[in-house]
Amino acid sequence: MAGRRPRTSGKQRLLADSGTLNPHPEAVVDLLFQTEGFFDPFDSLQVKYEMLRRVGTDAGSVTKAARAFGFSRRHFYEIKKQFDERGLQGLLSDKRGPKGAHKLEDSVMAFVHKTIEKEPRIKAKQLSTLIAREFEIEVHPRSVERALARKKKPKLRSRGARR
Repeated sequence: MAGRRPRTSGKQRLLADSGTLNPHPEAVVDLLFQTEGFFDPFDSLQVKYEMLRRVGTDAGSVTKAARAFGFSRRHFYEIKKQFDERGLQGLLSDKRGPKGAHKLEDSVMAFVHKTIEKEPRIKAKQLSTLIAREFEIEVHPRSVERALARKKKPKLRSRGARR
């Protein structure tokens, strides 16, 4: 790693905050990323773009490029597909999994709360079954539990309250 300038933790924090911090910079063994100050193995966008450029314009081997930039061949093709479809935006890592409780909309949660008011001891599994009947959607009981936990407001203690 001779010739490399040290990276500031400030830049790495910014990369992490933007979701572009490469989780495995040590896997990037490409010579440019080892010797040049411009190329940063911590910057996942730069790593992915340079890998695609190397194969696309330098007619490099997919296998060699993927290995040099810390990816598998399968991952290379996923990255290429995302880039082909969405440009640079496609190189940003998407968060995995659902983006919140998308099935448990306000109308569903209103139904859940109303049901709980009528029957306070009802279980999440029973609520899940009722939701399926009423709204024709499948919701896992644990999702119902998490949604209810998010809606609960923390109780504030009075100043004089003892523990």
